[in-house]
Order: sequence, then structure tokens, then C-alpha cells
Amino acid sequence: MQYDCLIVDDDVTIAENTAEYFNMFDVRTAFVTGYEEAVSFLGAHSVQLLLLDINLGAHSGFALCKQIRRDYDMPILFISARSSDDDILTALNIGGDDYIRKPFSLSILLAKVKAILKRYQQAAQAASAVSAKAVPEGAASERIPIAPEICLDTGLHRIIRRGEAVPLKAMEYKMLRYLLENRGRVVTKEEFLQNVWEDSFIGEGTLPVHIRHLREKLEADPAAPVLIRTVWGVGYICEPAGDGQEP
Repeated sequence: MQYDCLIVDDDVTIAENTAEYFNMFDVRTAFVTGYEEAVSFLGAHSVQLLLLDINLGAHSGFALCKQIRRDYDMPILFISARSSDDDILTALNIGGDDYIRKPFSLSILLAKVKAILKRYQQAAQAASAVSAKAVPEGAASERIPIAPEICLDTGLHRIIRRGEAVPLKAMEYKMLRYLLENRGRVVTKEEFLQNVWEDSFIGEGTLPVHIRHLREKLEADPAAPVLIRTVWGVGYICEPAGDGQEP
């Protein structure tokens, strides 16, 4: 089942009231009150946006955010009564897209959630449009070398790795193509947001998720990448490992 929003908050009253209010205004929302419930819910349902409290009983919303960022790229908005700069910076640095202090106005929170959902939906539609573009009839697919026995098939939006075809999602293709076109120099996070995502609102946590997925499809050891390297605090750089050859 598809949901626009999932609320994760151990305060049942706040979670239930917020979900009820959102549903009144056609934002399909569910709520859970714990870490394990959230993980289970996300495994069983499609969710576009997460509202996440920091305090979750025996667990921390920070730990849940890190777990979610390994597998999902949905926007995550922290909602918490904690207001220290350290908490806010931690939330944003581990992949949160925004930090909202309790108590909050339901109407303002709803407006913020609707705006974020709209931006993400527009970005997804734009990415799908890129993926759906057909190769002109009679035109040959270009193969861009990445490394020995690895190349990018620009016509079919896939990686060819040692003779095996590895399909790419629309945004993965756009990011890899941009990295290859700018091979040898650092592509900053801001440049990705402006020229690839075309949406400066995308959160800090979204880019690493897509980069990780690319590495899983490209690298011999994704935990020790050599084809797409991180330049900490700046961005990413793509350099061929040896002389790139078409497989």
C-alpha cells in the first residue's frame, strides 16, 4: 500500500492527531511509535516522506535515520522537542532534510509536507521522462568506457560489466553520465543538485544513497570504491581505473 507520509513518534497522541489531520487534507498518512515498527512498516509499504521523532523509547531516531538512509532516499523531517544546536546538526548531517521543533502548528507542518511532496514528485517525474526517452530510430547506442571491461550504454541506460548488462534507474543514469562527462574533476554536491536533480531542495542524505547504489553496480568492492571516490566535505570524483575499454 502507498502512503504519502509515515509518522514515527513514541507520543501516541501527537502521532495519531497529526496523522488524522493530514488524512483530512488528502495526505495519506500512517503512524508507528517505535523503531522496529517503522522498519517493518517501510518493508511492507511504499512511503514518500517520513516525519521522525528523536526519542523513540529504547531507540533513537538518529539510529533509525541512519538505517533508513541505507535503503531509501525519501525526505526525512525530524520533529522533536529537543532544540540544541548539536541535535539539529546531527539530524541534518546524518541525512535529515529538515528539523521541526515541537510544539508545532499542524497547518504549517501540513503546508511544509505538501510542498516537499510536490517537489519530490516533480523531480521523480522529470527523472522518469529522461529514462523514457527512446533512442532515435537508426541511431547507435554510445558506449562510454568507465574502466577495463566496464562501460555505460547510453542508449539503453545500463552498465555493461564483463559482458553482463546491469540496468540503471533514471537518476542513477543521470548521475553516472554527469560524472563521466566531468571525469577527472570533483563534482560538488551543489552542482549535482543544480545540474542533475534540478532541484536545490533535495536533502543532503539523498545523494549518498544514489552514489551507494551506483557503487554497488560498478565497484568490485563498494565499501572501498575506486571508480567513484568521495572527496569529503566537497563531492565526488570519477576516474577510470586504468585504461578504460569497452567490454
